[in-house]
Amino acid sequence: MNDAFDLLSTLDADIRRATDALLAEQRADGHWVFELEADATIPSEYVLLRHYLGEPDDLELERKIGNYLRRIQCDHGGWALFHGGAFDVSATVKAYFCLKMIGDSPDAPHMARARLAILAAGGALQANVFTRILLAQFGELSWRHIPTMPVELILLPRWFPIHLSRMSYWARTVIVPLLVLAAKRAPARNPRRVHIPELFAPAGTRVPKKKTHRHPGWALFFNGLDVVLKAVEPLWPKAMRQRAIDRCAAFVTERLNGEDGLGAIYPAMANAVMMYDVLGYPPDHPHRAIARRALDKLLVIREDEAYCQPCVSPVWDTALMCHALLEAGGDESVEAVRRGLAWLTPLQELEVKGDWAERRPDVRPGGWAFQYRNAHYPDLDDTAVVVMAMDRTRHTAGGSDDYAQAIDRGAEWTVGLQSRNGGFAAFDADNVDHYLNNIPFADHRALLDPPTADVSARCISMMAQLGEGLDSPRMRQALDYLRREQEADGSWFGRWGVNYVYGTWSALCALNAAGLDATDPTVRKAADWLIAIQNEDGGWGEDCDSYKLAYKGYEPAPSNASQTAWALLGLMAAGEVDHPAVARGIAWLRIRQGDGGLWPQDAYTGGGFPRVFYLRYHGYPKFFPLWALARYRNLKRSNDRRVAYGM
Repeated sequence: MNDAFDLLSTLDADIRRATDALLAEQRADGHWVFELEADATIPSEYVLLRHYLGEPDDLELERKIGNYLRRIQCDHGGWALFHGGAFDVSATVKAYFCLKMIGDSPDAPHMARARLAILAAGGALQANVFTRILLAQFGELSWRHIPTMPVELILLPRWFPIHLSRMSYWARTVIVPLLVLAAKRAPARNPRRVHIPELFAPAGTRVPKKKTHRHPGWALFFNGLDVVLKAVEPLWPKAMRQRAIDRCAAFVTERLNGEDGLGAIYPAMANAVMMYDVLGYPPDHPHRAIARRALDKLLVIREDEAYCQPCVSPVWDTALMCHALLEAGGDESVEAVRRGLAWLTPLQELEVKGDWAERRPDVRPGGWAFQYRNAHYPDLDDTAVVVMAMDRTRHTAGGSDDYAQAIDRGAEWTVGLQSRNGGFAAFDADNVDHYLNNIPFADHRALLDPPTADVSARCISMMAQLGEGLDSPRMRQALDYLRREQEADGSWFGRWGVNYVYGTWSALCALNAAGLDATDPTVRKAADWLIAIQNEDGGWGEDCDSYKLAYKGYEPAPSNASQTAWALLGLMAAGEVDHPAVARGIAWLRIRQGDGGLWPQDAYTGGGFPRVFYLRYHGYPKFFPLWALARYRNLKRSNDRRVAYGM
């Protein structure tokens, strides 16, 4: 008994140190926002965009971005999609081009190593579609090497099999301005006249065979269609082409989103700026100017390094911080949560019917976006997490009903976007026209936003926390979907976090919230899987390489703070707080807590697009471990070992 008392007492001190550190990071207006880092592609594209536009030199910024790119170059000579990852030809081509643009000599050792790695992979022509478009803009290759996406696509009726409304939000916002760029084919200004012919392999070079997600039949059809489109493209009526270009410009302008940018994601924002440029908008035109300022708000500039974020995550960070602090408890934490929720409340979108209304026109708006502002594109994951934080606060922190309207509207919007298969996607309902991932343009296999286990789990957690019972048809449908998605080994795929550890944590929280305990076979199997994959050191880790084209199971990796916390939170949701595996995981976190109260982590544990784009959430190793430690302490001190909330 004394040992247990001493453990919890010292655990209080660890929790206090982490809490104090995170309270200090709260902004004056009540929110939190942590850095969101991707790979080399975004900072490289930012520099190349400036040279595409012919903007005045910013040599100091280029120097800092160059330092960043050189630091993250890998031992294999190129650049990876995540920390410690394999060579990626697209990321490496862009990083090499960027470094050469800012003055690095091709003969420099780091450039020579990168060039050899690119040529060994078959040269720059083996890069993905978006990289080849950039190369075509700079005149490095012909537009014949780019799959044709005629700008007239914007004019097609909604029933047409290839239509923008059938694609994901991120695809829409990226593609629409890109249609104009492909139609106009305006060359980059490139005032320094830097080119990279050395990255193209000689004709006849043997190219390593790549695995593809494309179905042979669909690939044959769409490749044939691409040949036809290339042949007839010069024959499009000029009046129709201009009407399509005008429609694209109107689409972008309607969704310009102020200084938070089109779709609030870098690729769409950059394409919008270039679109306005090719349409002849001068730099000081209000639309072009505000679109350009939005990009600079993504920069992270330090004393000797700089990089560009793909987007920012203040709503997500603030909502998750609220959950972690509510678990940590204490008057100071509760007051910080109230300030965070006061910041979140007016960000709820109650007026704009975004693109999601194409499929759900009768649903009222009520969601939150991921970023500071993104009115056309709120998401279900953020909305569910915010609603649960507000609900927990009103029940445990003074009984206030200040959040009742926000909770009701957020829940109404979320459940209104349930897909027909019972699951929930991030931004749309029934975005499941999977044949579209076979078009040549979709080599990233991320053109769609279908329901996923992790988002569905979050929505189930929200519904259950708000009192929806198992007798509810929509709850039954959602739980049936979640059960169907469980892998044979007991895990769940994690679309927005890496990967099966994230998906399994999410699902176990949902099942617990719905009232299913450790005796349920679905819960038992998942808990056993988490216990089985624990590393010998007591932590958990999973590599981004677990995102395979076909399921091959969990990819073990060195333990890290965020994935260890997810595994612990999942096991505690499954009723396993007293299991030795949980005690070992808690010990792993405690040993590795830094002097400042937080945890270091280089691993990328956020998902952008599986196999294509990953994210390093700098906040994840800060607030998730606090959440896990505090929950462990609270459950150990409680007579009831059951987690009482949806997360």
